[in-house]
Amino acid sequence: MSAALPPKVAGIDPGVPTPAHTIAPLLSSTPAPGAVIQDRLAGWVSDLTALYELTERLARTGTLDGALRELLRAGAGLVGARRGLVVLEPGDSLGPGTTIGLGLDQSDLGHIETLPRSTTSYGRILDGLPPVGPDGIAHPDILGEPGLDPRHREVAARLGYAASYTLPLATEAAGRLGVVVWLYDKPAEPAERRRHLVGLYCRYATEHVARLLELERARRDVATVAEELLPSRLPRIPGVQLAARHRAGTRGGDWYDAMSLPEGALGLAVGSVTGSGPSALAAMGRLRASLRAYAVMEGEDPVAVLSDLELLLRLTEPARSATALFAYCEPAHRRIVLAGAGHTPPLIIGDRRADFVETSLSAPLGMLACWEAPCVEVFPAPGETVLLYTDGLLHRTGEPTDRAFARLHAAAASVPKALRDDPGSIADHVLRTVLPHGLDHGGDGEDVVILAARFG
Repeated sequence: MSAALPPKVAGIDPGVPTPAHTIAPLLSSTPAPGAVIQDRLAGWVSDLTALYELTERLARTGTLDGALRELLRAGAGLVGARRGLVVLEPGDSLGPGTTIGLGLDQSDLGHIETLPRSTTSYGRILDGLPPVGPDGIAHPDILGEPGLDPRHREVAARLGYAASYTLPLATEAAGRLGVVVWLYDKPAEPAERRRHLVGLYCRYATEHVARLLELERARRDVATVAEELLPSRLPRIPGVQLAARHRAGTRGGDWYDAMSLPEGALGLAVGSVTGSGPSALAAMGRLRASLRAYAVMEGEDPVAVLSDLELLLRLTEPARSATALFAYCEPAHRRIVLAGAGHTPPLIIGDRRADFVETSLSAPLGMLACWEAPCVEVFPAPGETVLLYTDGLLHRTGEPTDRAFARLHAAAASVPKALRDDPGSIADHVLRTVLPHGLDHGGDGEDVVILAARFG
């Protein structure tokens, strides 16, 4: 690009500046030794302070995506770049893999990914082709660098970057996790002092990313097990349409079920167990399977079903409690008999109303020596939908309980008329309206379950 001019050096000038307080320029232009040491110490303190602040900010990130974005942003400031990308590609091939850009949209990342991996510095690192030192790989003048693949120059010219600096993300324990690349708008490369700082930062960032990666994998495994424990399909029963939505969180333990019962009846259930991790999932699986058996034997009496479930919980899980709601439905007569144990009240959504079912207050299962609550009988009108849900939907709003219930009621009341014929569309509308920021907002990572039944 400009072969006659050497590339600029980004970042702090490694040379120590001449002190401004020298008073005898005619006698000597050399600063006093004490001033040199003082300036160097001041520079080291400044670097360490900046590094401490950046690592503290990175440590506050609790998600893998958030940590990678913070790594890109902070590293760009350290090396004096404006754009960049991070490629997460764990060497053990267990995933997850992703590419995140800073100042690059998806089309820009797509252009970069069209390059053969062997022509890019990050591709060579990921494939383990060249030995990479602790200072990374610098391309200070991509457009003027001899021997560089012409396609690399074409993409660089298209996207408007002229130099790059690449560092691997690797630890001895976790191995290679990925690579981070920062891009310069003009020919440049980071100074030695900046390389040292960003190297220290990336070593810490890699360890943090490795921890979050293990957490993400554990969450993925828990979500997979939770999905396997839930119904693979919903029954088809004349007179009623069913739809379910389950969004796994970091805790697990929420469940739902729908089962065909004798004489054309239908059993609906939702519930949640306390705790998190594999033990909570195992308890959830046992409760759901047991409730199915109790529903077949005495489903017409929801109180008896939950009483049996409570006895089982006390005998098999004495240190655990659970909430549950069971509804015995007769679609032909549009009749529902339900009972709840510490569970949130269902919603009835129709053309003329969006109301909570008035259920009596009752303790969760396993909280009292003997659980008991009365049944409630409900008669939905033709075309109305009964919405069962777990309290994770309310907790995910991050608001107090009364405001969360108000938000849920407003979402139910605002279902467009065109969507009321489809219980799945109703459930999706409620999810989008109650949780406009998605499932990452509030709630401490709780599961969300919605079970919708529309009666014809």
